[in-house]
Amino acid sequence: MDRLLAMQVFERVADEGGFAAAGRALDMSPPVVTRLIAELEAHLGTRLFQRTTRRVALTEAGEIYLGRVRQILQDVDEADAVASAHTEELAGRLRVHTLPVLASYVIAPLLSEFRQQYPGIIIDIDVESHRDPPIEEFDITLLGVDASFDANIVARKVTESETILVASPDYLDRKGWPNAPEDLAEHECLRLRRADGPLRNWRVWQAADPHEVVEINVQPVLVANHTDTLLRATLDGAGITSISVDIVAPYLARGEMLRVLNPWITGRLAMYAALPSRKFIPERSRVFLDFLVEQTRAQNDRALQACSVC
Repeated sequence: MDRLLAMQVFERVADEGGFAAAGRALDMSPPVVTRLIAELEAHLGTRLFQRTTRRVALTEAGEIYLGRVRQILQDVDEADAVASAHTEELAGRLRVHTLPVLASYVIAPLLSEFRQQYPGIIIDIDVESHRDPPIEEFDITLLGVDASFDANIVARKVTESETILVASPDYLDRKGWPNAPEDLAEHECLRLRRADGPLRNWRVWQAADPHEVVEINVQPVLVANHTDTLLRATLDGAGITSISVDIVAPYLARGEMLRVLNPWITGRLAMYAALPSRKFIPERSRVFLDFLVEQTRAQNDRALQACSVC
């Protein structure tokens, strides 16, 4: 039995949730996958999976074994990367986990240029809204957090941006411009619902004076947990919303949205790239991070310039 191959197959069966799905992902026939798992179980003297006609689930022993196997396979990948680090061509699979909004507005626009610069790197992106993302399972996990974020993880700050209030020209023609934060209570407001609790009052302040915070109790006409929904509704004239400046910069530059209550902001956000450990970081991860930092900060500068003239 090739134990390393069996471990790789075991991990993929656990990730895919089935033998057939693992076989497709690994380009193996289901009988080969079944045989390798059976040989691994026989070698260990314990069952790793509970099999039913509908699903495959890890046993308690399988859960424990999976954690150690992931670390072993990661160490093997790192050893391979160290051995090939002196070659000129960067290659390998880069596994990235990110939130939907970051995938759409940060990662996707950069992929074509990155691939042109590093054609040997295969990018494998997992997009999910995990409250506690599985950092240990990916090369890079992108986190969108409050700028005051502080956690006991290995992470590199990519960029910071402000969240601002915007509306479409059509809405402002119909409803008029708010002249002070208190005027928001009389407007049709669109709010983002977060996973950490009920909606709170809108808190706004001027970036130059963050200690003078104004709270406004607004009754939103639309609440969504999906940034794209709020963006589309705002573009169509549904009301005023709060959104990250780097996301709306292209719409501001084209005049499809207008900033209201400038220079008031509703928050500061940061994007961090979390890494699985402080140990060896593959070169493909390093070049992707450097590229991401350079491009997103340039985009943020362009966004601020767009806001200064809107």
